[in-house]
Amino acid sequence: MEQVRHMTQTQHNRPVTSSGAGERVTVAVYAPDPILHVGVVHQLRQRPEIELVDVADSAQVSLVAVDSVDDETAALLYRLRHDTSTRTGLVVGTFESGDALQRAIECGVTAVLRRSEADQDRLLRLVLAIANGEGVLPGDLLAKLLDHVGSLQRSPLDPHAVSLSTLTAREADMLRLVSEGLDTAEIARKTSYSERTVKNVLSEIITRLHLRNRTHAVGYALRNGLI
Repeated sequence: MEQVRHMTQTQHNRPVTSSGAGERVTVAVYAPDPILHVGVVHQLRQRPEIELVDVADSAQVSLVAVDSVDDETAALLYRLRHDTSTRTGLVVGTFESGDALQRAIECGVTAVLRRSEADQDRLLRLVLAIANGEGVLPGDLLAKLLDHVGSLQRSPLDPHAVSLSTLTAREADMLRLVSEGLDTAEIARKTSYSERTVKNVLSEIITRLHLRNRTHAVGYALRNGLI
């Protein structure tokens, strides 16, 4: 989860001036790749309709720019979903599968734009649509999502998903706190358990489900709707 915490956030040294009437839309940009982050910020900074801010807490729109939706990205999206002050949009290189697209939607993404199409005008339209509470999804991606959901309804349950359904309330609570960016000590204080107990519980989840680490565990639980 520390990786999620270290995703580059918007940095700005001067305010964006507005040449039009009305309030500007406040936007926080998140990206794991500094070059990608700089590119998105540069595009938005030039628009008088946009005011860049540092964190989602003070942003109407949180824009996440990534190559693909991996476990780290899903954990960040999930954390942003629980911040009721912001709406989340995604600028993405590719969705490797319908599952990845569904995962993004389940994590609270309301609008999607491909990186290859993310010029200044399209980025602006995306941000304004999100701020107005509108959903944006290219037609082919919508078809891909519907096909994927349909295939899930026709297929048997993933055996791993069945095993996940046995997650205890304590395990689910701890994974949820991990997804919100809390470390071991913070989870211990929040749950009134010792740090050793927290480590043991999370380690047991990872071992039982054959996962790699905490971030992987959070991503897996998110995909199966357990947290």
